[in-house]
Amino acid sequence: MAQAIATAQTSADTAFMLVCSALVLLMTPGLAFFYGGFVAKRNILNTLMMSFVLMGIVGVSWILWGYTLAFAPGLPFIGGLQWLLLNGVGLDTTGYLGTSAPPEVSTYAGTIPHLAFMMYQGMFAIITPALISGAIVERVSFRAYALFVLLWSTFIYSPVAHMVWGKGGFLGVYGGMGALDFSGGIVVHITCAVSALVAAWMIGPRTKYPQSLSAPHNVPFIILGAGLLWFGWFGFNAGSALAANGVATYAFINTNTGAAAGTVTWLLLETFFREKPTAIGAATGAIAGLAGITPAAGFVQPQAALLIGSLIAVCCFYAISLKVKLEFDDSLDTFPVHGVAGTIGALLTGIFATKEVNPAGADGLLRGNVNQFLIQLAAVVIVYVISAVGTFILLKIIDATVGLRPEPEAEIKGMDITEHGEEGYGEEFTGTAS
Repeated sequence: MAQAIATAQTSADTAFMLVCSALVLLMTPGLAFFYGGFVAKRNILNTLMMSFVLMGIVGVSWILWGYTLAFAPGLPFIGGLQWLLLNGVGLDTTGYLGTSAPPEVSTYAGTIPHLAFMMYQGMFAIITPALISGAIVERVSFRAYALFVLLWSTFIYSPVAHMVWGKGGFLGVYGGMGALDFSGGIVVHITCAVSALVAAWMIGPRTKYPQSLSAPHNVPFIILGAGLLWFGWFGFNAGSALAANGVATYAFINTNTGAAAGTVTWLLLETFFREKPTAIGAATGAIAGLAGITPAAGFVQPQAALLIGSLIAVCCFYAISLKVKLEFDDSLDTFPVHGVAGTIGALLTGIFATKEVNPAGADGLLRGNVNQFLIQLAAVVIVYVISAVGTFILLKIIDATVGLRPEPEAEIKGMDITEHGEEGYGEEFTGTAS
């Protein structure tokens, strides 16, 4: 009987994780549509490709070396090389710390195959560098971008993932200082947003920015993309429980609650300060709420998720306004949304976290644990520095070798034609049929 129960649990958890993996992958084309709707129509294909190509580039590099650098036991700053080409990564369900390890210190659950955990984490590795593209669309060479995301995922994403989530990583709970990051507020949103900020500064503003800006060419794409991201985010957060259990249930509920609160709060802000609630505002508020709840999803009560989503929306709303006043060309607000949301969400995790939701986590400031908030703050600062310095070095190398930008005339003509030799929308036929 015990064996039958264990087999059923393994089957259920494995099925759950495979579905969650597919949901997270769906987020990347969802992000492509979300970003694509904002740009001028002459740049739609290039913008879509900057997300879509990650499913190829990181889909390969993760198997070859990315996974072992992120999750193999190794140094405090990076994983070992024993899992190169997935050597030794199979269908074992014991967790690589062994069956004697308590659940709270096992890097992957003892009820899912190691390969399932690897693939699930690979979907995170795919979407994270795609988020950077939002800050630099319409002005970066596609060849330079492809090289950058390959290097970035290797030398920034994998090490930070190891530091926070890997065995022996010096920031996380698996032998480190104890920073809580349930689904990637630090690993995903802070890394990509800080890197996006540095990249936008180094590459420079779009030609004729801010005098000649195009309005979003397809708002329905933006809503479609936001909807796909919201849907996929259930896999992003609930799947991070690594089992179909109570923690996954909390994460699922908190994901929807944070997104809903972000959407409503943003629309209220627009109505009060700008008189009309907009579709773009609704989509942006949802993404802000989702990004903000990500680090806390499996550690807090739904009531806290409601507050986190609302607070994040307010902060991101004003962060975008500040960016506009400063005339800084983070094209699609990657840092004002993902960076601000990830940062504040990680800090609020240190305030609202409770072991009542997740015994493997920690109590936060409101439960009398001031130290957890300080740990969250330290982890945020450290990852800010790693992401900023690492991105600066990588872009300097790329600029000195293949260059970062096309000629201004190419930007004006459109990235679709100049970078890909094709158009997203053909010319309308206005002649007479023969």
